[in-house]
Amino acid sequence: MHYLEVNGTALRYELSGSGKGTVVLLHEMGGSLESWDLVAPRLAAARRILRYDARGAGMSEKVLGRVSLDDLVGDLTGLLDALDIGERVALVGTAVGGAVALAAAARFPERVAAVVASSPATGIAADRRAAAEARIERMEREGLRAVLDGLDSGYPTALRTDALRFGAFRARWLGGDPASFAATYRMLLDLDLTRELGRIACPVLLIGAAFDATRPAALVEAVAGSIRHARYLLLPTGHYAAVQTPDILTAAVLDFIASSGA
Repeated sequence: MHYLEVNGTALRYELSGSGKGTVVLLHEMGGSLESWDLVAPRLAAARRILRYDARGAGMSEKVLGRVSLDDLVGDLTGLLDALDIGERVALVGTAVGGAVALAAAARFPERVAAVVASSPATGIAADRRAAAEARIERMEREGLRAVLDGLDSGYPTALRTDALRFGAFRARWLGGDPASFAATYRMLLDLDLTRELGRIACPVLLIGAAFDATRPAALVEAVAGSIRHARYLLLPTGHYAAVQTPDILTAAVLDFIASSGA
């Protein structure tokens, strides 16, 4: 693992593989570059792979106060610049990582060749805002263990067939920084990507997860309808697809990237 300071923050990253083109892996809120441990090696056989801990996550610099989508997109482009990755890249993101990927594609079409977004967190519906605000305040007061029940909606019992894998995921999630987690969650309260989605011109695959109650598949399908020529794919997975069903997700990513020419 390596570290760089870009866009006013310190990021931990890993660059692997040596194939044609670069795929950037963007993890979920509460995740880290380890979220991609079961996917990255498979992709690295054919592509160069960049993955990193987002601002506030893993071993990157933590957040004090607020964080914005502008910050997160700026971190991505700053890291690409620092690593001298000038070609158009394919972005693969889960949840908040998916939102970063979609926003980057809309704002920097010259830098993004394709996007795969699984359960992208493009905002929080009005009828869920009050519950989200209460949840944020609780994690700020009591820590992440106090909101551990939230894993049930994104990592349901049906997907916990590998007890060791789920146990490791749970422990890593609990090891996150509550303040940074809350700041990222608060960002979603005001997030609305509607206008930006309509500007995306590159090939896009939106993946809905059949077992995801955190970001129901119907919401993801609606997002796909807002993007020109986007494809929608429903997979038998959950909110944390890269951990829960890495083989299924990897196959979908490789197939789409190849078919899109990215």
